[in-house]
Amino acid sequence: MRFVVDLVYLFAGLLFSPVVVYRRLRHDRYRQGWAQRFGNVSRKDPQRKCIWLHAVSVGEVNAAKTLVAEIEKRFADFEFVVSTTTDTGFARATALFGGRWTVFYFPFDFSWVMRKAFGRIDPALCLLMELEVWPNFIDVAHRCAVPVVVVNGRISDRSFASYRRFRLLIRGFFGKIDLVLAQTEEYAGRFRTLGCPAEQVVVTGSLKYDTAQVADRVEGAETLAGELNLAGGRLWVAGGTGNDEEKIILRVYRSLKEDPSFADLRLAIVPRKPERFDEVAQWIEQMGLPLLRYSQVKGRPNHAVPDADAVILGDTMGDLRKFYSLATVVFVGRSLVPMGGSDMMEAAALGKCTIFGPHAFNFRQTVEALLAERGAIEVVNGDELMVVLTKCLTDPAYAEAVAARGRQVILNNQGATARTIDHITQRLQSL
Repeated sequence: MRFVVDLVYLFAGLLFSPVVVYRRLRHDRYRQGWAQRFGNVSRKDPQRKCIWLHAVSVGEVNAAKTLVAEIEKRFADFEFVVSTTTDTGFARATALFGGRWTVFYFPFDFSWVMRKAFGRIDPALCLLMELEVWPNFIDVAHRCAVPVVVVNGRISDRSFASYRRFRLLIRGFFGKIDLVLAQTEEYAGRFRTLGCPAEQVVVTGSLKYDTAQVADRVEGAETLAGELNLAGGRLWVAGGTGNDEEKIILRVYRSLKEDPSFADLRLAIVPRKPERFDEVAQWIEQMGLPLLRYSQVKGRPNHAVPDADAVILGDTMGDLRKFYSLATVVFVGRSLVPMGGSDMMEAAALGKCTIFGPHAFNFRQTVEALLAERGAIEVVNGDELMVVLTKCLTDPAYAEAVAARGRQVILNNQGATARTIDHITQRLQSL
């Protein structure tokens, strides 16, 4: 079976290699971590027992932050190593954990690469955030008698449909997972359907509710406001936006600005992917709107005072929460286009009136929880976004009520970290 999986990977690698080359040349991606991707990983303290935590990208890394801190408190004799898949995930993991632990790119899932990686890391336990089914990773862990625990487990509608088509092939891999700590009963049922032993699947809730920090202010937000000349006006923040979505947002903003009652309104767009910053900047200018790139003024106290009418492009990493904290209203992106949405918990936890489109299917559980309590607003297209924004910006009491209900949804769903830690503690104590 390993031979078959390796052949599939080899074929896929050859098929998609032109895409990798294009993205490397066009977007400066995939330039780092090649040695790590082939299993060349070193630990900081090989004498200690080790926990291998894998978190695909930024969202999963952020969800792991509190979990790692709690495990460190209880098991100070263990060392962590943290792997990620994406460049942004690697940057975030390095910022959170790089000072203490080894952070590296997840190795390619060839059987020989995984054997090499496990030999060098020698983990006592593997924690997979949410779930990526890497057959050789799970198989090698099983052969090495290393328990694999899925934390914050979820399987999206799309992934579940794909897995079910190959259920007979992958059932054995799911059966080798030692414990699944699922976000919801629905997700738990999907893990069981795909082959995880029923008694090894437990519902603990979503860690992301715990990492959504409920607060009225964010450190550094006032500095950002000063750098961008935001004092006194209303701010619409469109965060985590995706392909072509910014065009819709810019058209809506331009229409709003034609109304004198929105003369003080500013727009800040923070695209999800850094490689799109230049593209979005061009769109802003092509629509005849003044542009202010935050990267040009960040940390420069002597810069000229920015144009108070400029559209702000948040083209830096790690500042989205600061933008959200200053917002009058928030639109959470990748949802007006069929891209699955972005995390709306952060905006809701900050007490912001949160809007998103109809395509936030990767966050369906959160969407349902917020909409059930009228703690957020869903729009179907740009025209409806225009109507809802007008309502929220002209009726502050309405917007504040939506925001308050959204924050309460976050508070009501917190507590998953403690439940997750209890189950992981039982595993670690048995090692």
